[in-house]
Amino acid sequence: MTDHIDRRTTLIGMGAVGLTAAACGSAQVPPPGRKLGYAIVGLGSYATRQIMPQFENCRFSRLTALVSGTPAKLDQYGDQYKIPARNRYSYANFDSVRNNPDVDIVYVILPNALHAEYVVRSARAGKHVMCEKPMAVSSAECLTMINACRQAGRKLMIGYRSRFQPHNMEAIRLARSRAVGKPGLIESEHGFPIGDPTQWRLKRALSGGGSLMDIGIYSLQALRYMSGEEPVSVSATEFTDRSDIRFREVEDRIAFNLLFPSGLIGQGFSSYNSNHNHLRLTGDKGWIDLDPATQYGGQEMRVRIGNDERKVTPPDGPGANQFAGQLDHLSLCVLSNREPIVGGEEGLRDLRIMEAIYRSMKEGRTIRL
Repeated sequence: MTDHIDRRTTLIGMGAVGLTAAACGSAQVPPPGRKLGYAIVGLGSYATRQIMPQFENCRFSRLTALVSGTPAKLDQYGDQYKIPARNRYSYANFDSVRNNPDVDIVYVILPNALHAEYVVRSARAGKHVMCEKPMAVSSAECLTMINACRQAGRKLMIGYRSRFQPHNMEAIRLARSRAVGKPGLIESEHGFPIGDPTQWRLKRALSGGGSLMDIGIYSLQALRYMSGEEPVSVSATEFTDRSDIRFREVEDRIAFNLLFPSGLIGQGFSSYNSNHNHLRLTGDKGWIDLDPATQYGGQEMRVRIGNDERKVTPPDGPGANQFAGQLDHLSLCVLSNREPIVGGEEGLRDLRIMEAIYRSMKEGRTIRL
């Protein structure tokens, strides 16, 4: 047991710099002081409470511009982060960011239905792009975004922060190294009780769907990164109380099953009515369990191999910050001209599976992928 669990991957031990450099395929660390500038598009809660405060923990990324349709927010956060007036944009004049050398990367943190438009506009402005998950509201939009960035010669990365979170990274390593034997089942559950019925997440035109298109992306991603495989079929069932004013347009709970080529089964769940944040892989020699698995912090992992069960805590260090790790990963990939580990193609894969999940719900049958 000690050999399997207490040995840490080189990536985690290296911390944020080593993680992002190694993941980009480059052993070169950029010169001190070279930080790429990010423009944040959309100043909602996730941007202002989670992403923007993390730039102070980055080694290769800095906040240099803001984009919002609310002048008061531009004033508030512009002053807070000392963003000069020339680097505060409205959505109407956003395209002029092409002339701003302070901006290397645009981070799109808008409602799902607006992702495609602003990724395309960012690429055409000559900027690299980080886009929040889910990548878009359809696979067709994902392809448009990928093509726009490719034609502009710009990098495109999707904001899958859990791929830079140490507990999840160690869980992936243990799963791929067969530390708990041959995997047979992965269970991934994510949900929370959603409140205000007027918010954009409950408007199909902006969200593209309900819990699956929001918290469900964590369930789907975890099934894929823990398995290391791509599913060959999907089946799904929906549970929604349409008399609830919150769910007039979008779904509440979805249970879905993925079948992988090896015979591994993935069970996913998303909910807008109950709290879940759990990931568990069971093999023929034991299991790996994360609870909570993908929160903003506080992850815990337990591993059992045979009769030996213990808590696993990856070492602290620069790499422990999943937000800074995500931001610096794209910066290092730009600086070293490497592709992100979670590029646009990764977002496209998720969207195609989500479309199959919705189709299975509607048609009441298993969908081959």
